[in-house]
Amino acid sequence: CVVSVTSVPPHHSTIRPGSPVPVNTNNPGVRKAARFGVYRYNNSSNDLFLFKESQIKKAMVQIVRGLKYMLHVEIKRTVCEKRDHSSLDSCHFQREKNLQRMLRCYFEVWIQPWTHRVHIPVAHC
Repeated sequence: CVVSVTSVPPHHSTIRPGSPVPVNTNNPGVRKAARFGVYRYNNSSNDLFLFKESQIKKAMVQIVRGLKYMLHVEIKRTVCEKRDHSSLDSCHFQREKNLQRMLRCYFEVWIQPWTHRVHIPVAHC
């Protein structure tokens, strides 16, 4: 989970180290963090179906004893039922109109790569 050099601000920037900086939504670390946020949502929801990220709208990262991602993510209901414990990668989005559901979420995902710890202090949908 390494932030590419391109997402670090130049020295003349007004952003101080430790401040959140924008990062590309296609960044592998961002995508991984979004998935952790989705897991957290799925574990706390009462929905019969699993949700999966459909679009990462905005991503920021802050270097603070690891990487703290601040993500605005759209998640959608999949066809996979929770009790099946499916891998989200193989879950397709609902096609049935009356079962489709989209939520806008804000996740804060704090990853400490060296300890393999992931903490998700904020998951609002």
